[in-house]
Amino acid sequence: MSMTPRQIVTELDKYIIGQDEAKKAVAIALRNRYRRSRLPKELRDEITPKNIIMKGPTGVGKTEIARRLAKLVGAPFIKIEATKYTEVGYVGRDVESMVRDLVSVSVRLVKDEKMHEVEKRAKASVDEKVLKEIKDELFKQGDITSVEEIEKNYHDGKYDDMNIEISVLEKAQQFNFMPEFSDMNISTMIGGIFPPKKKTRKMSVLRAKECLLEEEADKLIDDESVYQEAIRRTEEEGIIFIDEMDKIIGKGSTSGPDVSREGVQRDILPIVEGCTVSTKYGNVKTDFILFIAAGAFHVSKIEDMIPELQGRFPIRVELNSLTKDDFVKILSTPKNAVTLQYASLLKVDNIDLEFTDDALDEIAIVAEYENENMENLGARRLHTILEKLLEDVSFNASGEYPLSKVTIDRAYVQNIFGKHNKNSDLKKYII
Repeated sequence: MSMTPRQIVTELDKYIIGQDEAKKAVAIALRNRYRRSRLPKELRDEITPKNIIMKGPTGVGKTEIARRLAKLVGAPFIKIEATKYTEVGYVGRDVESMVRDLVSVSVRLVKDEKMHEVEKRAKASVDEKVLKEIKDELFKQGDITSVEEIEKNYHDGKYDDMNIEISVLEKAQQFNFMPEFSDMNISTMIGGIFPPKKKTRKMSVLRAKECLLEEEADKLIDDESVYQEAIRRTEEEGIIFIDEMDKIIGKGSTSGPDVSREGVQRDILPIVEGCTVSTKYGNVKTDFILFIAAGAFHVSKIEDMIPELQGRFPIRVELNSLTKDDFVKILSTPKNAVTLQYASLLKVDNIDLEFTDDALDEIAIVAEYENENMENLGARRLHTILEKLLEDVSFNASGEYPLSKVTIDRAYVQNIFGKHNKNSDLKKYII
């Protein structure tokens, strides 16, 4: 990954509005990984990632920045909530499970890549099996279509909806009895004793091709090499986003053990410092995983974290609350803008949805007002507003009529929410 920090920020700008300081920090952290990879091994082993902690209200882009960063480089990424973990020795998830989850994500990433590499070879075998079943089915029906024509129709997709019988491997059921044994797959252990069974199932040709392609590709992939590469990527490129960090900060409980607060901080510390975690794919060193922590920090402060953990997050970034101008840009600028999402959804039912500039301005005013006078939901408030705004349009759209254009302007928005936004009631839309 040879993108410069400036190029990384440019890519993030396509999806995230504002928060330049945070985007700059993560861009530098990502570039430093590339710089480190170009150094001699002796020096490379001495350089650890500079972990980041973000402070800011909900819905301002903390999670999205981390997620888009990982997607940009295809790095293994997980988002976890710190409040889901308990201190070692108590019933619940222990902090080491976050590393195991990250390895599982990495295995899926690598396996998908390997599947793509062997897809062409696997497809030839799949086509042969499916064509044989199609010919047998047509023969039973008394169809006298020539072999050449059957093959042509098959490749043209004309048999995709035809039902055929094929033998597929029966997938073992997953059994995870308790959170602390979540990494122990009982079905895998049993599968090592008893060979997998095949089951004859009736399904469409399209579905049969998918099932058989997965089976054939699996045969061509060396699982051991997948696991080795997955562990390497986890150790060298993995990103763990720890949300709700502020919820585990406290001075402890006077009435009993505080198993989900300071105890969790102490357990997270060795993971962030660097240790070896045992997983079903092999041992994973956490020394070079990039950790990004985040929280609102309304009640507690970053300084209230235990000092050792504070020291492991040297880069601190504060994200700002969103303004009306930010909301206007969020509605119109990103490639995945929420207005484009609703327009695409309604186009399925022959509604050509269009928002005027003054409508976007009015929606931004409503969002800012609601965030100031109710809970501050950040950009998530826009989903709430648009759901109410487009409720009647969505309800009446059925796809039974020709393409119809619906224009949302300022007057329409004011009619729904009231001119001064004081009579709007969005509480029923907030989950």
